[in-house]
Formats: sequence, structure tokens, C-alpha cells
Amino acid sequence: MNTRQLGKDGPHLTEIGLGAWAIGGPWTWGWGEQDDVISIKTIQLSLALGINWIDTAAVYGLGHGEEVVAKAVNGRRKEVFIASKCGLVWDERRRVRNNNRPESIRKECENSLRRLRTDYLDLYQIHWPDKNVPVEESWGEMVRLKEAGKVRYIGVSNFGMDLLQRCQAVHPVASLQPPYNMVQREVEKEILPWCREHGVGVVAYSPLLNGLLTGKFSREFLATLADDDWRKARKQPFFTEPLFSRVLAFVEQIRLIADKYQKTPAQLAIAWVLMHPAVTSAIVGARSVSQAEQNIGGAGWQMLNEDMERIDELYRETLGE
Repeated sequence: MNTRQLGKDGPHLTEIGLGAWAIGGPWTWGWGEQDDVISIKTIQLSLALGINWIDTAAVYGLGHGEEVVAKAVNGRRKEVFIASKCGLVWDERRRVRNNNRPESIRKECENSLRRLRTDYLDLYQIHWPDKNVPVEESWGEMVRLKEAGKVRYIGVSNFGMDLLQRCQAVHPVASLQPPYNMVQREVEKEILPWCREHGVGVVAYSPLLNGLLTGKFSREFLATLADDDWRKARKQPFFTEPLFSRVLAFVEQIRLIADKYQKTPAQLAIAWVLMHPAVTSAIVGARSVSQAEQNIGGAGWQMLNEDMERIDELYRETLGE
């Protein structure tokens, strides 16, 4: 699989990184029950197919996701670039909240190292902004963790321009993890150009819009999701009307373009994200071996400009942007 350098002086990551959100199992923003044996096989197959990095977070499954990753990479830790995230903590009642205070970040890092059975994290990211803590304090602790050798690279996730610039003034940001796909394009205007200009790597999450861009979704399929699957339980805009039907109509149109390349809509969606010059890698989740095998087909190829333009037209026509 092709690789791209993360930022100015980072490692070379494969164009697809394995997203480990769903394998954590049930929690407030979980995807329902998940079999750990299947998760481990999925991770190991992804690595065998050429993926060299995994994105996880402490909060995925409230710690369980990191434990599953540790089991899957046992004996080959040095071969795998592991990224994790901090800033979302939980209590004994499994209630999740933001906490980007330095002492909490330090404690989270130690706990993630223990769960992942490793002495260091390759990339450590602040998961979400915390309005109750000045970002300079949070980022300063990330810098100290790097200086202590607990982490190799430090980055942020879901940060806007203001917070990115404030972090950059303290210490260079190695990476940003924003949502980015054919439907969610907000970062294109300012953030992606800024990242490219300042040598900040971009590891885009949700390239498949949480499954909506795979071509497998329908109203009937949505009804079959587990009751605790956040896409069903949390009543998110893209999974309710009118956006739900509009996105599905968009997918049916891009399916024709995917057919031209003998690809699935999901593979087309991944390739589209990778077409942006600021993007280092697309984080693609997989809950099964078959999903992992299909995801690989999104990397290693490019679309013609005329098809990129056609996708833009369909976006404006179908989604009214």
C-alpha cells in the first residue's frame, strides 16, 4: 500500500489507517455489541493486507477498545504505528465528559499505555476541545509527555482554526484528525489549506460518513441496527430526515461513477478523500474481515478530474450546497 509522510518530519503512514472506534463495543457513542475474536482477526488481516497504523482512543468502549488492539498486535508492536486519544473520561456510572486538564491527560496517557501494553504511543491526540480548560495548558502537557518519551508525536482532533493556531504557537502540531468526506466538507475552506501550508498532517476520519456512503444503507437497514448503536440511538442529523434520504440519493448517483472504475461506492468515497493534497491518510473502520478486505480497494488509485467535478456537481444538486 502507498504511504504518505505525516507532516514535515513524521513517519510514513499507509493511505488507509484502521479505525478502531466500533471494536470497543458498547458505550454512549458505541456501535453495539462486537465480538472480540472477530475484531482481533480483522485487525490482524488489515495489517497483513499492508495497513501499518491503527487509530484508537481511551474512550472507545471505555478502555476496552485499546485492550483489544493490544491483543491483536501482541508480538509485533514495533511494526505497528498506534495512535490514541485523550480528553474524554468516564465515571463509575459510565458517564462520559470532557476533561483536558493537564493532570487528567497525564493520567489518561498512563492508563492507555497500560491497556495497550506498550512503553510509548506513536501518536497521541486531544480528542475534542474542552471549553473549560485553556488549550495552552492542555497542549503544554502533551508537549511534556513527548519530551518524557511517553509519546512520539502529538496532534489534535476536531479542532478549529483558532485552537490549531494557539497550539502551533506553543509547539508544532504533528497532525489534525477532522471529519472529512464527500458530504462533510467544512474543513476544505480554511483548515486543510492551513494544514498543508504549515506542514500539519491530516488523518481524516469518517470518510464513509459512518457507513452512509458505503451504498449498503437504506431505511430498512437502519432499522436493523442495534438499539444502542449511536447512529440509531442518538438521532444524529445524517441518520434522520430530511438529510438521510438526500444522502442516500447522492450515493445512488456516485454509484455510477464507482462502476466506471469497477469499485464500490465505499471504495470511491475513500479514494475521494485521498485525492485532497493535504490528506495524509483516511481512517476507515472495520468490524469484520470482509469489511477490511473491501476497504483496501479504496487506496492506490485516483479518479479523473472530470469525475471529481461530476461528484461536486452531484453534491450541489442532491444536497443543496
